[in-house]
Amino acid sequence: MEGDCLSCMKYLMFLFNFFIFLGGACLLGLGIWVIVDPTGFREIVAANPLLFTGAYIMLAMGAMLFLLGFLGCCGAIRENKCLLLFFFMFILLIFLAELSAAILAFIFRENLTREFFTKELKKHYQRNNDTDVFSSTWNSVMITFACCGVNGPEDFEAIPHLPYSSLEKATPEACCQRELQSREGMFINKEACLSGIERFQNRQGCYTVILNSFETYVYLAGALAIGVLAIELFAMIFAMCLFRGIQ
Repeated sequence: MEGDCLSCMKYLMFLFNFFIFLGGACLLGLGIWVIVDPTGFREIVAANPLLFTGAYIMLAMGAMLFLLGFLGCCGAIRENKCLLLFFFMFILLIFLAELSAAILAFIFRENLTREFFTKELKKHYQRNNDTDVFSSTWNSVMITFACCGVNGPEDFEAIPHLPYSSLEKATPEACCQRELQSREGMFINKEACLSGIERFQNRQGCYTVILNSFETYVYLAGALAIGVLAIELFAMIFAMCLFRGIQ
């Protein structure tokens, strides 16, 4: 009976580690896609050091899970105590790091409100100054998602113009409609847009556009994160049980 139980534990351990292996492969692929994606996300990531760092952290986490899943599978099938202990310690560190990140995200979730983004935009945005990381990132977001400001073009009425653009209205160049939503895309009518003609402007706020675009994916990501944490927890339990059961 004890041998059957150990054998069952071994194959369950292999199964859970196979899922971790697949999860790491997916995370690795997602990180690579975010960095090399040619449709606009690459511009946003490159313009913001925090996002740039986050993308590489995603790559590193994916590679680590990929490796740990592989080692866990090998340790379970070969019943190698060293591999199992190595796997347990590293998966525990990853589990604690992910749990800490989830708690911090929950605590600081109030910083993702519409009011917070509106206040930061009005305080730091410098229109077409692409040497400023904040402004460049906002311009990339508005171009990529065909939106304007947090709530709409009215967010820019209190933001001063650059000296050489005194003839422009409040709407920045990034809010003008383009034939293709990228920095290389041709303007439909730039002069009319900057002079205040609304039909050549993107009038919808970015907060609503992005929220609608990612609402489904946020719940999916949350469910996936809970699933990953549960799999890691069970994998650690099985690893320790298998480790203690191997003679």
